[in-house]
Amino acid sequence: MAAGSAWSGGLYVVLVLWIVTVTCSAEPGRRQISMQLYPSSHSTPQAGDLLHVRAVGDNDTLHFLFCSQGAPTLLLIHTSSTSSEVQVNWPEFVARNTSGSLKVEPESSLMYSSAVVFSRLLEYDDVNDTAEPTSDLFPPYDLQNFTWNPINLSEPMALLCGTDASFTNGSLCLQLSVFDSEGRGEAWPHLLHSVNSSQLEVWLDGIPARATQSRFLLEMHAVGEAYPLSTVDVYQSIDDEYTPSIFKVSQWVSSVNGSPDVLGYALWKPVAYRQARPALEDATPCRHSVPRAQSGSMVTASSGLIRGFFSDPKSMALNVSFGLAGEPFYNVTRFLSWTLLVGVGSPPVDSFSPLVVAIMAVGLGIPMIILLVGGIWLCIRKSKGASSASYEPIN
Repeated sequence: MAAGSAWSGGLYVVLVLWIVTVTCSAEPGRRQISMQLYPSSHSTPQAGDLLHVRAVGDNDTLHFLFCSQGAPTLLLIHTSSTSSEVQVNWPEFVARNTSGSLKVEPESSLMYSSAVVFSRLLEYDDVNDTAEPTSDLFPPYDLQNFTWNPINLSEPMALLCGTDASFTNGSLCLQLSVFDSEGRGEAWPHLLHSVNSSQLEVWLDGIPARATQSRFLLEMHAVGEAYPLSTVDVYQSIDDEYTPSIFKVSQWVSSVNGSPDVLGYALWKPVAYRQARPALEDATPCRHSVPRAQSGSMVTASSGLIRGFFSDPKSMALNVSFGLAGEPFYNVTRFLSWTLLVGVGSPPVDSFSPLVVAIMAVGLGIPMIILLVGGIWLCIRKSKGASSASYEPIN
């Protein structure tokens, strides 16, 4: 018994040390980040801005293109070359007549491309507090008709804010962040990111509600030449250390004919926040609809970036709705923020942090030590008992 306990205890210690070592010392790859902005001041005010972020790795390059020409769009291009470039024909791009104003050079290096278009903001009057938008939807806000401010660069972030002609106060903003190494977002929900991903934080700030019990939905299109993001997988987690009370992750993924290999993804946790500086009490749940195929021509017309790059786009659309029945309405704070991760390859997976591993080690290790010590003590007592019970010679 003692030998078995000692062996299992030693194995346990080695396993814990290995987990802690791997968790703490793993060194992810890094990327060299550079940014180039094509501003609207070089042409007409309606042209919109185009930001090109180039992220060079050891043997590949990611190109992030963020554009406000029409509906805000993030295009992600993955190439197999460290010297690949995205060539922009700015006059043709502004004209929005044909595709091909954005090209990858060399073309043979293109491995994967996908875009996310933020197409519409929808609002409804939740009179019965059911959080079910039905016939009470107000006319939607088409984001392609918003007036977008010039993109504000603060490397490695870019901020884009816009307003609708129907209201003078408030704005809808999108903040893009790109990463040169693996890490976690500073603000809640603290999404885990890799060097193959970017983060978009979307928020509504002071937009006037059209009812006292208004709730909002955000409509998005996933666009690709052959394999756009098509299905949403929801994964459970037992660790909510970084996003308290949230035990799910939603992954909108692209794959080839149902293959388990993921080409690209958009990832989020089903939570939004009602304050600019969120805390646990400001969290509000959100839900997504089932992705549905949409006309590629419709999204091409709404986004200059889609028209400039894709010749025959395929599109899938879904809505993300904010708030559940019983949750506070938008008018309470007139603010909502939601965070989305967009990347290529397999999505980053949350693992137990060193703190959680240490807690588990203490919680499981103490019983193991007690069993080990108890086993040794019983063996010693048994040995002494057997020795004292043996016959002594009679004098």
